[in-house]
Amino acid sequence: MTSIDKKVTIITGGGTGVGAALARLLAERGHNVVIAGRREAPLAEVAADTNALVVVGDVATEEGARNLIDATVAKFGKIDNLVLNAGIVTNGKVADLSIDDWNQTVNINLTANFMLAKFALPHVVTTKGNIVGVSSIAGLRSGHGLAAYGSSKAALIALIQNIAFDYAADGVRANVVCPGWILTEMAQQEFAEAAKAKNTTVEGVFSELLKFVPQQRASTPDEQAKPIAWLLSEEAAYVNGATLVVDGGTTIVDAGMLNLHAN
Repeated sequence: MTSIDKKVTIITGGGTGVGAALARLLAERGHNVVIAGRREAPLAEVAADTNALVVVGDVATEEGARNLIDATVAKFGKIDNLVLNAGIVTNGKVADLSIDDWNQTVNINLTANFMLAKFALPHVVTTKGNIVGVSSIAGLRSGHGLAAYGSSKAALIALIQNIAFDYAADGVRANVVCPGWILTEMAQQEFAEAAKAKNTTVEGVFSELLKFVPQQRASTPDEQAKPIAWLLSEEAAYVNGATLVVDGGTTIVDAGMLNLHAN
């Protein structure tokens, strides 16, 4: 396979968690990978394993978003796939959230992805490529303090579905993955905050969460990366506008039934 034949895939949030796992998986499968994020050190670590192009910057700014797309095209001459993976979690009920917290969450989880898709789409149309948005089950179900995060992730689903509809005739596919609980750096930080608030341990918080997961465990980043890689592949050629839930069955649970037939 020549360098021209290789798929060029951009992954935001590519330095840790699902983004890092996906970068390694796609590099193994022959992609030219571009990883983006705000922290250089974790990106450099992934690049050492994948030979990825590293673009450090804040894609929640117009300049940062444009720079990522321009740097990719300057290096590889095309874009086949865009994976919108970067995001933040903000906790708080509506009345307790600051407007700044709301705006930051929406800017990073939604507006940044809109800008990246906007700037990348002319190139993705040319290659008849793919866009995958990494949302969350919080975009499908409500939860304590998820007003900003859940709203931004639900809106991301709507954004991707509209891209899927508007650009299908151009040969572009756009899909969403909604992960459940994953053992990532971001999740560990969230568990630590919850543990402090509840005067318990991270392990205690995690144990309570797993009661709502039929498979009784969290996902690994690798288990989220594989469905994304599938959506980018020709095996998913007729999958467009889909929302693929990868949550171990969490969203099928009726919480009121959990203890009805417990052993």
